Amino acid sequence: MQADYFAFIASAYGISALAILALALWVFLDARAQRRALRMLEAQGIRRRSEAGGPSGHAAEAGR
Repeated sequence: MQADYFAFIASAYGISALAILALALWVFLDARAQRRALRMLEAQGIRRRSEAGGPSGHAAEAGR
């Protein structure tokens, strides 16, 4: 009886493993693309708001 379900269970595990690997690859490639885009923006002189510092930046966020 267990042999009847082995193909179904094995294929379910295989498909799940492929889906998880595909998602991990997608996250890795997207993170690389985002880092590249951030480097390009910083090379153009565009900086992150978090780097601005100063009391005005923190006070504005505290009021939210």
